[in-house]
Amino acid sequence: MSKEYFAHPTAVIDDGCEIDEGVKIWHFSHIMPNCIIGERCNIGQNVVISPEVVLGTNVKVQNNVSIYTGVICEDDVFLGPSMVFTNVINPRSAVNRKAEYAKTTVKKGASIGANATIVCGNDIGKYAFIGAGAVVTKSIPDYALVVGNPAKQIGWVSEYGHKLQFNEEGQAICPETKQVYKITNNKVTKIDE
Repeated sequence: MSKEYFAHPTAVIDDGCEIDEGVKIWHFSHIMPNCIIGERCNIGQNVVISPEVVLGTNVKVQNNVSIYTGVICEDDVFLGPSMVFTNVINPRSAVNRKAEYAKTTVKKGASIGANATIVCGNDIGKYAFIGAGAVVTKSIPDYALVVGNPAKQIGWVSEYGHKLQFNEEGQAICPETKQVYKITNNKVTKIDE
C-alpha cells in the first residue's frame, strides 16, 4: 500500500526513497536516491536532500536548504532558510572524497537558524538552538543556545525555545510551559514531574 504524501509537480524524487504519510515537498526540490523522510515532514522550495539522508518525524526544512549525505535529523528538527550542512572537512574539486563523508546528527527538537552553517562531524544536541548565521565548528550540547562565527554558547533554552535563567539552586522554569530544568556540571536536563 502506498503512503499518501504531497509533491509539487516541479519536485524531483529519485528511486529508492522512503517517504512517509503527510509529507509535503514543495517547488523545485530534489530528493535524491535512498533518502528516508518521516511522517509530516515539510520540505520547502528549492531544497536538495542528498542520497541516504534520514529525516525523522515532523522535520521542517525551509527554502533553499542543502542537506548532504551523512546527515541525520531526528524528530521535530527545524532547519531555517538557506542553512547548510557540509560533509567533507577539506573539499577539493579534483579530489574525490566520497569515502570520507563525515556524519552529523541533529537531535530531537533542535532548531538551526537562517543562513547557519554546520561543519560536518559536529552533532547538534536535543532542543539546542543555533542562531541565524552561526557557523558551528564543534558539537553542541543539549538545550544550548549558540550564535556567531565561530558559534559560541551564550546560554540555554527550554524545549519551547525560551532562554532559561537559572537560580542559585541551578533550576530554571520555562515561561511558556512552566517545565522545570536543572543545570549540573554545565549540563541541562528537564525535570519530569
